[in-house]
This record gives sequence, C-alpha cells and structure tokens, in this order.
Amino acid sequence: MKNNIGVIGLSVMGKNLAFNFADNGYKVSIFNRTIAVVDTVKREYAGENIYPTYSLKEFVGSLEKPRRVFIMVKSGQPVDSMIQQLLDYVEEGDIIIDGGNSYFKDTTRRTKELSERGINFIGAGISGGEEGARFGPAIMPGGKKEAYDYVSEMFERISAKAYGEPCCRYISENGAGHYVKMVHNGIEYADMQLISEAYWILKNLGGMDNKEMQEVFKAWNKSELESYLIEITSNILGEKDGDDYLLDKILDKASQKGTGKWTNLEAINLGVDISVITSALNARFMSNLKDERKIGEKLFGESLGIYNGQFKSIDTSTIDRELLVRLVKNSLYISKIVAYAQGFKLLLSAQKEYGWKLNFSEIAKIFRGGCIIRAKFLNDISDAFLKDGDIDNLIFTDIFSEEIRERMDDFRDLMSRVVALGIPANAMNSALGYIYSYSNGNSSANLIQAQRDYFGAHTFERIDKEGVYHNEWNNEN
Repeated sequence: MKNNIGVIGLSVMGKNLAFNFADNGYKVSIFNRTIAVVDTVKREYAGENIYPTYSLKEFVGSLEKPRRVFIMVKSGQPVDSMIQQLLDYVEEGDIIIDGGNSYFKDTTRRTKELSERGINFIGAGISGGEEGARFGPAIMPGGKKEAYDYVSEMFERISAKAYGEPCCRYISENGAGHYVKMVHNGIEYADMQLISEAYWILKNLGGMDNKEMQEVFKAWNKSELESYLIEITSNILGEKDGDDYLLDKILDKASQKGTGKWTNLEAINLGVDISVITSALNARFMSNLKDERKIGEKLFGESLGIYNGQFKSIDTSTIDRELLVRLVKNSLYISKIVAYAQGFKLLLSAQKEYGWKLNFSEIAKIFRGGCIIRAKFLNDISDAFLKDGDIDNLIFTDIFSEEIRERMDDFRDLMSRVVALGIPANAMNSALGYIYSYSNGNSSANLIQAQRDYFGAHTFERIDKEGVYHNEWNNEN
C-alpha cells in the first residue's frame, strides 16, 4: 500500500500540515533536507499515519499515483531547487503543490514549465499560522482545475470549517491562488494597523489602561467587529509579565515578510488605490525608524505637546469615554470595510488583467475561518457578491454604503480630534480620504491634466464637447 500524500519541508507549517493530513486519515510520507528532522517529527506524532523517508527517491517511490507532493519550503529559489530535484523522480500526471508564500508570477511560471513536462502544479495559498496548519487553515489553491480535483477532497477535509462549509475553494488558473493569498495578507496588514490605531487612540486620547481597553475589545468582539484579530487583541491586552502588562514592554518595531509589499507593488502595476493597505505597510516601515522618531520628537514634540512618548497636552479627565469608545468603534468598522473593499477591488482588476475567473463570494467564504482576517462581516461581503456579482466596489453595495453613512459623522469627528492632537492614525485617515474621493463626482484632477498639457502637451478632454484637445498656454496670464 502506497501513501496518499507526501510533505517536503518540516518546519512549523510543513510539520503541522503533515499532522493535519494524518489526523484526517491520510497516510503521509515526510521528507526534509536535514534528515535528523524527519525522525524528530516522526517521534512528535503519536498516530500511525506518518511515514518517514530519507531520500527524495524513497519519498517519491512511497506515494500512490498520481503522486501528490506537497512542498513547504522557503519561497523563491528554494522552491525552484526542490522542483528541479523532484523532476528526477516524478512522472507525467503527478502533482506538485507549493503551499508556501510564493510570489504569484513565480507560480505562473512554474505552472507553465511543469505543464510542458506533463507535471501538474498547484500553487496553494495557506493562511492560519501554526494553529491553522495543525487544526484547519484557509486554503486558496490555483492551477489546472483537473489537477485540483485530485486533491480537492483532501484539502477540504483538512481545511478550517465555517458555518459548516470548508474554508477551501478552487480559485482559478496558474498563480491565482497565491495571488488571493497575497491580497489576503495585504488586508491583514491593514486590519492589524487599524486595530493598533484604535488601541493607540483609546490609550492616549481616552487615558484608558490595558485592563479597560481589554474590556472594550471583548465587547467589540461580540458586535459587528467580531473577528480573530479583535479577539487576540483582547487577549494580548490582558497578558501579564509579572506585575506589569507584557504589551507595555514590547518594543514598538513591527516586522514583515514581504507579502504586503507585493500587494502594494501589484496595486501600482494595475492602477488600483489600496491606500489603507499602503498606509499599513508604511507604518511598519516608520516603526523601524525608532532612533529617527526620537529625533523627530525632540524637534516637533514640544509644539504637539508630546514628551517622552506621552501626549501631555491631552487632558484625559475631560474626555467622555463612552462617547470616545463609540467614535473609535464606528471609525474602526468603516476603516475595515474600506480595507476589505480595496483588497477585493484589486482582485477584480487582477481578474481582468490575468484572465482569471474569480468567484468573489466564494473567496470571502474562504476567509471566514482558519485565516488571520477571519471576521463576522465576511458573511455580508459574500452575500453582497452573491446578490450582485457585478460590483465595482464593496462600498457601493446596499449593506456597506448604509453602514458607512450611519457612522460617517462619528468617523469625521474622531479624525478631526486625532489630527488636531497629533495622534498618528494614518490608515484610518486614508480610509476616510478614500471615501471622500469616491464621494466627489468632480475633483481637482482637471488642474493636474491642465498642468500636464502645459508642460508636456499631453492633451485633455473637455466637459462641454467631445474630443481630445491641446492648448497653447499663454505664459503672460
């Protein structure tokens, strides 16, 4: 009897995915470049469905045909190197699956190259971290539909379940799965930044301590803001380190692994405004300029009332906390709607650019469980796309446009306060600016186009008659 699937790369994600497959009744061959790791992983698993192998030849030979080979190695050259080594042993019709955070254009290239040799390739975006991989991730597979059919039952069985449905759907051809995962991560950046700004406002404008903020986030997680990130934020706020809160001891420098950058580069290439996601990425860049921020505080802090990182100009005793919590909640909700809307707008543009057929309602369902951005209101996003598949932007739909209108006064109120007081909330401000831009049928772009025509004869259109025009501008006006 041959094994059902094999996993190469036994770091945290690879190991836990192998265990997940085994838990679900599949016989799993495992292999790792560092052979000692194979035995360590085998010892960690108490069941009977993990089978160690000690060479690629043995590994491939242990699998039933068509062989299903799951690669969980670092993205980039390590994936290409592993594929090249596998080609000595796999045969026509076999399926190689890349479950890492690969760049979607690499996945498209690999799909084409392997297809020419009769090998199927699936690029599967996987979200959920260590716990998700072990007990149920969100899975976004792309590649040939015929190849996916050979793994669909396995993927859906190991995936997270939300509302009785697996958080795994076939996305589309070639690199579509990794593209959706990339956009997921971009939305994740934005969601995390927006929540951190909400925390910072409550802390500095409201004068709330960690315990008080923890109770606020607990309450929010029972509302329309219910989500994994809101839940863990509540838990983080309550975590103690001795007599102190651990959060207060963590250095304010946030790292990244690159998928947020890819999302922004792709938005630039396709000409899509994802300003909230961009603000989140920029916030991480700025967070790492700790020494320079200290210089900035010395130069500008006094005029803003900031001393030693504290907003001394704010008299928190005069703040109506109940009102502030409402303002922040409504502002956070609108901002999250905009962040998700921008992500799906990018997917819409990518569909047109790359010829994919994306089911946006089903993609929203994938995100409901297992992944980092899982949230209650993804049901509303799914329903909106199901009701009207030809949506230009989620903020135009009945449900979300009404939510935005109901909360807009609070959002504008809060942003005017934080800007006046010098509290940075750039992602929230970007969300507000995005709505402002969409709310103006006329804009200042007429002046930009006039400037372009003035210095470069780039022409312009007119509102009073058809055609394209160039003006010989009078320098003496």
